[in-house]
Amino acid sequence: MTHRRYLPGFGNHVSTEAVPGALPIGRNSPQKVPFGLYAEQLSGTAFTAPRHENRRSWLYRLRPTAQHPAFTPYAGAPHLKSAPFDTPPSPNRMRWDPLPWPDAPIDWVDGLVTYGGNGSVAEQTGVGIHLSAATADMERAFFSADGELLIVPQEGALAIDTEMGRIHVAPLQIAVIPRGVRFRVALPDGRARGYVCENYGAAFRLPDLGPIGANGLANPRDFEVPVAWFEDRDEPCTVIQKFQGGLWQTTLDHSPFDVVAWHGNLVPYRYDLTRFNTINTVSFDHPDPSIFTVLTSPSDTPGTANCDFVIFPPRWMVAEGTFRPPWFHRNVMSEFMGLIAGAYDAKEGGGFVPGGASLHNQMNGHGPDQASYEKAVASDLKPVKIDGTMAFMFETRHVVRPSEWPTSAPTMQLDYDDVWRGFPKAVLP
Repeated sequence: MTHRRYLPGFGNHVSTEAVPGALPIGRNSPQKVPFGLYAEQLSGTAFTAPRHENRRSWLYRLRPTAQHPAFTPYAGAPHLKSAPFDTPPSPNRMRWDPLPWPDAPIDWVDGLVTYGGNGSVAEQTGVGIHLSAATADMERAFFSADGELLIVPQEGALAIDTEMGRIHVAPLQIAVIPRGVRFRVALPDGRARGYVCENYGAAFRLPDLGPIGANGLANPRDFEVPVAWFEDRDEPCTVIQKFQGGLWQTTLDHSPFDVVAWHGNLVPYRYDLTRFNTINTVSFDHPDPSIFTVLTSPSDTPGTANCDFVIFPPRWMVAEGTFRPPWFHRNVMSEFMGLIAGAYDAKEGGGFVPGGASLHNQMNGHGPDQASYEKAVASDLKPVKIDGTMAFMFETRHVVRPSEWPTSAPTMQLDYDDVWRGFPKAVLP
């Protein structure tokens, strides 16, 4: 499978064709498109967005997307919800065991379960946070008109067919599917589980590096997009869309994956998390977790993200005279964490396991459990390699309101607060 380099948020332009000569030369929408294809522009921003923010792609397909019957409500995916959430916000810290595997065959769409979110799909702010556990290939297509989808596999690979080509992602990789792009998910390993951030706000892009300089964090050259690929099938195909929080379906008499060529900068892409160039301290003090930001969705407040995607990868710890795990903390941002592999260095007790999740809403204290704290303050501060791990965080400026399912699910750890219960009082001289 071939992918091409892509630089998210840099306005770069990709061109690719599955049939030589399918891309028009010199005009995006010529009077006669090669081979009788139909020209269609997919716009991810307003036409008049600044050039450095403008995202759009031209698709050249066998049939226009407009050729479909009316959509009707779809009753599947009962646990998939959208912002604004009507559940009351909670200051309580929450943690969950992994999402259980379904008893019956369920595809990726019907396997989506919303854990919470914030903002509003109508106002295009905030995020929805979902987990998915699937045991069957998708036989239909899906797209979200509400936001782009950041997909984080945890167990099992995903073979994602999109209108613009095929993407294969496994655990320790991510995929981003733009708002409106149709796709379907097959399961090469028979089942798959993972996390999804549905970003209602500004599209994800690479963060600015500031004093770090020109190099570090996620390198632009490591992002990849698929090459053009198409499916010429004249048989019924169901298309499901998520629109203003509701699910709708229609049936085409052909495959929706019929884009023969395309060019532009609004594209699905993947990234290998193991290629992240970690920046860390070499003197003293634990740096802020913002140095682990892979992608950011900016807000109208500079430096305060609608959502940051942050990872905690394998890395060397070499600081002297410093408490090395994540410190005790209260934050104006809200933090939803997941664990892809291994153990997280701030939780020694075993309650935070791969496939699990936790939520710490803004200004509520959190940090290492007692075992992690006692181990850290007593350790010999020699250089140590944190290895075999990959945790991540969806960090957002708004409070995350949990949805109804996770707050009443058997996977919720009702004793989570106990991990901080045993700290003794400091003794003054």
